[in-house]
Amino acid sequence: MSTPVNTSDDTPGNDGTTVEMSRRRVLGTLGAAGAGGLVVGAVSGAGIASAVSGESAPSAPALTTVGSTEVMFHGKHQAGITTPLQSRGHLIAFDLVPGAGRKEAAALLRRWSTTAGTLMEGKPANGADTDISLDAGPSSLTLTFGFGRTFFDRTGLTARRPAQLDPLPAFSSDVLDPKRSEGDLWVQIGADDALVAFHALRAVQKDAAGAARVRWQMNGFNRSAGATAKPMTARNLMGQVDGTNNPVPAQSSFDQRIFVPDGASGAQAWMAGGSYAVVRRIRMLLDDWEGLSRPEQEQVIGRRKSDGAPLSGGSETTPLDLNKLGADGKTVIPNNAHSRISAPAQNGGAAMLRRPFSYHDGIGADGTPDAGLLFIAWQADPLRGFVPVQRKLDRGDALSAFIRHETSGLFAAPGGPATGEYVGQRLLEA
Repeated sequence: MSTPVNTSDDTPGNDGTTVEMSRRRVLGTLGAAGAGGLVVGAVSGAGIASAVSGESAPSAPALTTVGSTEVMFHGKHQAGITTPLQSRGHLIAFDLVPGAGRKEAAALLRRWSTTAGTLMEGKPANGADTDISLDAGPSSLTLTFGFGRTFFDRTGLTARRPAQLDPLPAFSSDVLDPKRSEGDLWVQIGADDALVAFHALRAVQKDAAGAARVRWQMNGFNRSAGATAKPMTARNLMGQVDGTNNPVPAQSSFDQRIFVPDGASGAQAWMAGGSYAVVRRIRMLLDDWEGLSRPEQEQVIGRRKSDGAPLSGGSETTPLDLNKLGADGKTVIPNNAHSRISAPAQNGGAAMLRRPFSYHDGIGADGTPDAGLLFIAWQADPLRGFVPVQRKLDRGDALSAFIRHETSGLFAAPGGPATGEYVGQRLLEA
């Protein structure tokens, strides 16, 4: 298990005396509360437990709400798919090193799963911990693992590669950098604290030593937890409410659209309870976008910028009235508006769970920001989810003039591990 690191902090009290606070004791209390305490937003096996300290002594103060929230590592589905958006994120892809195969991959997934389970409980990483997030709790940390198409070639498992991992087609808005696309293995990290997220990133990279090397890595962010008066749909760097039409677990078709069914057979048997992630780094041409007036921006999207409501009227969650006409006899929501073209009703019901992070990687030599969206879309079948929608957007979406797809990846994320299992065990040990 883990190596204890700095198990107590000496914190001066108000009277000048020293109060000893055991970090491990506090986190142990949090773990106990997670098993039977209040569950906030528990979805599909990825429950978020709000921990409450059971100690009455003032020497063991509870962590704040943001720091104490814990997401379960074990469950039917991997964490980080239906988990509410976190404020910080890292995406990292690896390629197996030359000579590494199925045996080495299995050992790596065991290490990663052990590390993920430990860190998600708010405990120090196994081995020599870096102490980066020493003072923090779990902070809603999640680690999600996926396999790319090439992983199956390098591990001798091509017979078990699902057709859902067939390469995505080319799109006219693609300006893809192959060095920052795809990969044998992919890890999505999310947390509500930047140091907790970075701690997990370093632990994952260290665990990979000798088995896999980094192919590419990207950093993202969202609005911080508690920054708004009430929970709200996220906004992207264009200022638009982003994610309104996402499928939600309460819908009867949610699992069918997002997760591979339990009865999956053949090459997909090991993917039962899993999902496919399409990952795209989409640069936003913000100078061009911000040159538009607000009404012009709303025409491009088909929604009000203020609250995300459709231009046809109502509130954010009001269905789009695609047939409503204005005084000029034209449709209120333009025919090339992004919301119209991407609507499930316009795409045979195709839907995906969009769970993105924004990114900003500085200012380019031309003075424009390198910023946009780390687009992550989860679905049971990308050939029925992402591909048909993106094809339609590719043919006439008004938003296309203001974005550029610069990287792309497709990964199979198996179902969550049962207690005692590691992620991908059903694939690697079958």
